[in-house]
Amino acid sequence: MAKRAVSARTALLKYLALRLVLIIPTVLILVTVVFFFMRVTGDPITASMGGRLPPEEIERRKELAGYNDPVIVQYGRFLWGLLHGDFGRTTDNQAISDILITYGPATLELVFWALIVAFAVGIPLGRLAARKYNKVADISIRSFAVLFYAAPVFFVALILKLVFSIKLGWFPVSGRASVTVQTILESKVKVNTHIYILNAIQYGKWEYIVDVLRHAVLPGVALGLLTAGVFIRLTRINLLQTMRADYVTAARARGVAENKVVSKHAFRNALIPVVTVMGMQIAMMLGGAILTETTFEWQGLGYWLSQYLLKRDFVAVQGITTAIAVIVAVASFIIDAINAFIDPRVRY
Repeated sequence: MAKRAVSARTALLKYLALRLVLIIPTVLILVTVVFFFMRVTGDPITASMGGRLPPEEIERRKELAGYNDPVIVQYGRFLWGLLHGDFGRTTDNQAISDILITYGPATLELVFWALIVAFAVGIPLGRLAARKYNKVADISIRSFAVLFYAAPVFFVALILKLVFSIKLGWFPVSGRASVTVQTILESKVKVNTHIYILNAIQYGKWEYIVDVLRHAVLPGVALGLLTAGVFIRLTRINLLQTMRADYVTAARARGVAENKVVSKHAFRNALIPVVTVMGMQIAMMLGGAILTETTFEWQGLGYWLSQYLLKRDFVAVQGITTAIAVIVAVASFIIDAINAFIDPRVRY
């Protein structure tokens, strides 16, 4: 038993070490693609300032910024900066690392709310669809899953905004909090996490917490329903497969009640693939966050990425995209680690 435990622990550590090491080439490939793709359009200063400044001023700025150097030299300088936490500067000379610190938490907060919606909607409906296999409830739930997975997230966001904000007036139209609440949460708390729900809890006023939650409902639902469709299908399919397994049949033969068979024997094992896929869904959510944040003026990385694209500030786009790539890689590693703890088969 002791040898088996040591062997399992060694296999787990080897697996986690391998997954951790793989983060480096993954991020490097993504960073390289983004860098050279941005350079295909020309240098960032000409792209963003061309036509608005005299040619000699553009050349002067290009020389100061090092954009007249060979591309490979610029690439090496960019990688060296990343190793030191320097993601570059915008055309208005703002450090991109400051933008990431200020607005990155807003995007993570939105993804957190969306994940809650995805789990709250996707898992119970997927379970119900499996229990009502090929009945009206199953067909309706599957149609619901396909509809929200296929619908563009900005379209769902606009419909929610039109119905629940403009027509019914139940929720705010845009923003992360009311103007007064936002000002207080950014300036009056002891530790500004830039995550408004944490700042509101820290400030200790219930009405501020409610205000933040009301602003988070529609963006969280719009982005969460996208992933809920995936969770419904995964939960349904895996629960159906698990319920046909021999150990489930044996439990039924022993006279175990059907509810216990589903909840105790089948449902837990059916959730393992859902956890596995969650890492990819976080990447999808970060992509969907660009459209969701823009629609609701939720000032996170997605919102500012769209603004810098409009300004053709490619250095800012490059820095934010790189940061998102790192977040996705780290999130995937965390999900892989959780999955390895849940399912020992993953380690071998």
